[in-house]
Amino acid sequence: MDISPAEVKRAASAQPPATPAQELNGSDILVRCLQAEGVRYLWGYPGGAVLYIYDALYKQDSIQHILVRHEQAAVHAADGYARATGEVGVALVTSGPGVTNAVTGIATAYMDSIPMVIVTGQVPTPAIGLDAFQECDTVGITRPVVKHNFLVKDVRELALTVKKAFHIARTGRPGPVVVDIPKDVSLKTAPFHYPERIEMRSYNPVKKGHGGQIRKAVQLLLGAKRPYIYTGGGVVLGNASAEVRQLVDLLGFPCTNTLMGLGAVPASDPRFLGMLGMHGTYEANMTMQHCDVLLAVGARFDDRVIGNPKHFAQVERKIIHVDIDPSSISKRVKVDIPIVGDVKDVLRELIDQITAAQARPDDAALAAWWAQINDWRKRDCLNFRASSEVIKPQAVVRKLWELTRGKDCYITSDVGQHQMWAAQYYGFDEPRRWINSGGLGTMGVGLPYAMGIKLAKPEADVFCITGEGSIQMCLQELSTCKQYDTPVKIVSLNNRYLGMVRQWQELDYGGRYSHSYMDALPDFVKLAEAYGHVGLLVEKPADVEPALREAIRLKDRTVFLDVRTDPTENVWPMVQAGKGITEMLLGSEDL
Repeated sequence: MDISPAEVKRAASAQPPATPAQELNGSDILVRCLQAEGVRYLWGYPGGAVLYIYDALYKQDSIQHILVRHEQAAVHAADGYARATGEVGVALVTSGPGVTNAVTGIATAYMDSIPMVIVTGQVPTPAIGLDAFQECDTVGITRPVVKHNFLVKDVRELALTVKKAFHIARTGRPGPVVVDIPKDVSLKTAPFHYPERIEMRSYNPVKKGHGGQIRKAVQLLLGAKRPYIYTGGGVVLGNASAEVRQLVDLLGFPCTNTLMGLGAVPASDPRFLGMLGMHGTYEANMTMQHCDVLLAVGARFDDRVIGNPKHFAQVERKIIHVDIDPSSISKRVKVDIPIVGDVKDVLRELIDQITAAQARPDDAALAAWWAQINDWRKRDCLNFRASSEVIKPQAVVRKLWELTRGKDCYITSDVGQHQMWAAQYYGFDEPRRWINSGGLGTMGVGLPYAMGIKLAKPEADVFCITGEGSIQMCLQELSTCKQYDTPVKIVSLNNRYLGMVRQWQELDYGGRYSHSYMDALPDFVKLAEAYGHVGLLVEKPADVEPALREAIRLKDRTVFLDVRTDPTENVWPMVQAGKGITEMLLGSEDL
């Protein structure tokens, strides 16, 4: 029925007047914004410039603040939380050294495209640029290692800025965003209103792939004789593992994952050829080099994956590259069919078009291709010589996989030989179960990552595979584990060397082991006990399985396993710097 203008006017006048926005100080506004974003955990370390914010946190109980022992660990822990959950990780640090200590964590997240918001304190706005106590140019220092950063000079802009920060962090190609808040802004008041949605004219990442390009990709894939599917961390971050698996099932093509993409396709799937690249499998690298059609999804052809680009270009192939970030396409390798868009959306469209197509892959050609791949597989490049006298690090990882296979288990690692052994010998069947630093290669991340994951996944087993060098980078976080009851399991493959450095020195520097030997190590068992945890020394191969079983059994305790491994063991296969991905060393016999 029709409503007269007079009735509309009367109805409007009958409505109660709009409630004026509540007047809050900047610190309370920030906390309200975080609550509106559903933030449950905040990792941080207090200091003078953020004390008003800490006072606001004290007055609420919906966000749990985790007091770390170093700002770097705050960002790493929030990073690990984000990687395991897909949510935005949030950290809070003070000005000056608080910010500079956090930079390594921010850069680590940036290199691996992890959605994060890092709130930093700043000196009061009148003091900016005057070399005030604990002042640094946060915007300038972090600019190269963030997706975006903000300096909030007006408390009235704070809520909108936080909304923008979360929006930028989680959309498009994810990444860390820094929000720098001067101390006076955290004290001044303004009406609080948090927008439900945000539109930014200068920031509109493409989600839907170009239909014409997808049709071309379908034609190439269905006409391929030697196809290959290559996926990276973008598939995991884009929650597109189900679509990749469906595509592999539909086409029956061989597939591989990068270090950051492990778990996107189950390691147990016979069509999965293992990780490729510098320490990838022989079959994965040979297939990469000799395929005629390559579908790359959420990967960036980095130096650790294809080695020397000139060597990679020696074999002619057609490349389809799907990525949310247009700057990643044709950056190192020229591609034939670029598709910019959300990998999940593009893969769905690709699957729909393949399903509807009349043509099907050439079964005879595919069978011949699989015969060649299976011949490469016979090299059994991950085979290692077992020992009853000395603990082989590969055997430790494989045993851990056997004991946790099929269970809800997360594996973090630091960086070095142990990282590669974890990637090679632990079979990841699900995404977001393998948490490590890929792009920046940051030592010290493993324990903070594990802490962040354990808070998010309290019922899961969380193992940190590390080395005696890496674990000492953030070892103080054992104190945080105790305070916040995050019972993680640390498996330190202790070979008394900076193992990967030693390996390079052996192969490329004539065995001159310059400063790679650890000759003043602490007693890790006593150290773990001093922090209130359980320490176990493992020195014999026969004791590896019982120690791992004991660590798993002690559900409510943090356990540190000091596993004394063979100091001479190297990671094989290996592609040396400047070489192509088929120029692999498969063992010491190739030296």
